[in-house]
Amino acid sequence: MSQTKNQRFWNRIAARYAARPLKNVAAYEAMLADVAARLTPTDHVLEIGCGTGGTAIRLAPHVAQWRATDFSSEMIRIARAKPGAGAVRFEVTDAAQALGGGPFDVICAFNVLHLVEDLPDLLERIHANLAPGGQLICKTWCFADLPWRVRALFPVFRMIGLFPVARPLHEHAFRQAVLDAGFAIEDHLVFGNYRQNPYIVARKSAGSTV
Repeated sequence: MSQTKNQRFWNRIAARYAARPLKNVAAYEAMLADVAARLTPTDHVLEIGCGTGGTAIRLAPHVAQWRATDFSSEMIRIARAKPGAGAVRFEVTDAAQALGGGPFDVICAFNVLHLVEDLPDLLERIHANLAPGGQLICKTWCFADLPWRVRALFPVFRMIGLFPVARPLHEHAFRQAVLDAGFAIEDHLVFGNYRQNPYIVARKSAGSTV
């Protein structure tokens, strides 16, 4: 199967991405703690765009099953080699195909939804593949809200292979897309200093069957 431009990008930078230190450890730990507090020991969780698996490995002990997926085979190869990876079911698959096997109690998507081609369609699929009362927990880079001088650099970075193909999301548009997919937004937080990277917890109605 041929690779997309984004798959080639992430496969190429996977090792460098894995070696890169966290910019804000305290903010990351705070996010992990918040996610963990929303999980239960009986939850079946799907993570879309798990990257090199660090978040999945940290959170998997809190639930019955954590299935972590990414369309980059190199990212998954690195994830599977990490200590603690045995507690996670890692798979190479894209976001839409990952939704097979539901319904899930929780679907997580950390810093990946700005990369999908058809966000409204994926959010509708996520909603359909959650159990009634299920949660979508996501953190999404809404880089369209950055100053224009910063945004102007991204096409240049993309031309020289330093930036992936990405959707220039505005935060208000992203929130509306989540609502339009049928979710109720329960929480909206920011961990760290980047307000353009909001953390949103949304829930499917307990009475919803679709």
